[in-house]
Amino acid sequence: MNALKTYLQGSPAAVLAILFSLVAYYFMGYELDRSDFGQLMGGVLILFAAAGLLIYNPKLKFWHLVLIGVVFRLIHIVVTPNLSQDFYRFIWDGRIILAGLNPYDFTVFEILTEQYISNFQDPVSIADAQTLFNGMGDLNASHYSNYPPLNQGFFVLAAWLGGNSILGTVVAMRVLLILADLGILWIGKKTLEYLKMDSKRIFWYFLNPYIIIELTGNLHFEGSMLFFLLAGIYLVLRKHYVLAGCLIGFSISVKLIPLMLLPLFFRYFIPKKTFQGGFKNLFEFYGFALIIAAGSFLAFLSMDFLDNFSKSIGLWFQTFEFNASVYYIIRWIGYQTVGWNIIADVGKILPLIIIGVLCLLGLFRKISSPKDLFSGLLLAVSFYFLLSTTVHPWYVATPLLLSIFTRYRFALVWSLMIFLSYSAYGHQGFDEKLHMVAIEYLVVLAVFIWDLKRIGFRASSSTPLPAQSNDASGLEADPS
Repeated sequence: MNALKTYLQGSPAAVLAILFSLVAYYFMGYELDRSDFGQLMGGVLILFAAAGLLIYNPKLKFWHLVLIGVVFRLIHIVVTPNLSQDFYRFIWDGRIILAGLNPYDFTVFEILTEQYISNFQDPVSIADAQTLFNGMGDLNASHYSNYPPLNQGFFVLAAWLGGNSILGTVVAMRVLLILADLGILWIGKKTLEYLKMDSKRIFWYFLNPYIIIELTGNLHFEGSMLFFLLAGIYLVLRKHYVLAGCLIGFSISVKLIPLMLLPLFFRYFIPKKTFQGGFKNLFEFYGFALIIAAGSFLAFLSMDFLDNFSKSIGLWFQTFEFNASVYYIIRWIGYQTVGWNIIADVGKILPLIIIGVLCLLGLFRKISSPKDLFSGLLLAVSFYFLLSTTVHPWYVATPLLLSIFTRYRFALVWSLMIFLSYSAYGHQGFDEKLHMVAIEYLVVLAVFIWDLKRIGFRASSSTPLPAQSNDASGLEADPS
């Protein structure tokens, strides 16, 4: 065993891990078809094993791992995503904004059939309109855009940089997302050092195959949202509350998820049961976060904006269903009792439950340290996904990043198990395998229970934190 451990921590093992990763990432980007689930899982398992060998290898310094992570991302720089077609809608939204149309006012169908002309708009020409429509599919094309304004800004920038080339726009988006990941690496390292935790923990985000495949490869902008979110949290810890609020506002303007996490900051600012203390700082933080987030929508306001945007958001609660956990149990009970899918009714109740629980956590959960704040945010977002009707693979990026600053490990395991959801995409079309969904969540639940036995619901420890180490051993030894 000692000989094996010595070998795995040596240079030859690192070289092999890099070579296997290069081949696997090339295959995943250029050769894999989404319907080949066995090949997908085989590649993912190889990449996760290789990532572990690299992160825990004491011969690889911090900046060695940074370079390796960048190289892995650049492998996918000129390939169109093969596991998600959402990027077609991203390009579409960017191009119609450049053409002077509002993505919240018109569906893709309405623009293709020139229904917008009745609203006193001049006809516009969208490059590759039919190709983008065919790529995104009828379902995506039938609803108004649900991507918040700053996210739309990234689409516009990429569409402008890429011109009339779909591949050029894809490359521009990928560069933006790689820059976001580098920003997360930088802020994550500073945050871990502030918390006196091993800075190499951030590589369970930066070198995680899940992040490289889902964000860099499949072009999901969770990375941009997480950069602003993590930067905002770091500035809260450093007591720069106005700038922190602005960055959290930017995060909300990329994805709405951080909006639900705002209640969790209450107890960090107001830690005492007397509700006395940092109300001024709290109001500054909340105020600037909400002003920035709400203000970003001003450029897109119209008579139909609120109705159209709320309809699109509502689809994720009352119509769409994918890779859910608790909701699927509720749906099964509905079939047994009333005989039909009750998503339309349940979808109205679950958001209220989520909001209620998050507000209660914000009011009554004890947050006496930065680690308590991170663990609270992690548990809150995980609870949200637990009750969601739709949990796409790229959603797990948020709990994964937050978990790095806590002692919880279930989100890291989830970043592997979430790939089981791709079993739904077979050669015969979409057919969700509920036994795969069950395996995914049972494994994650088991690890979560193990986490609770180790550390409970609190992330902080009453024992002093060890000094930061320069090797990977601190990933396990750090009691934080």
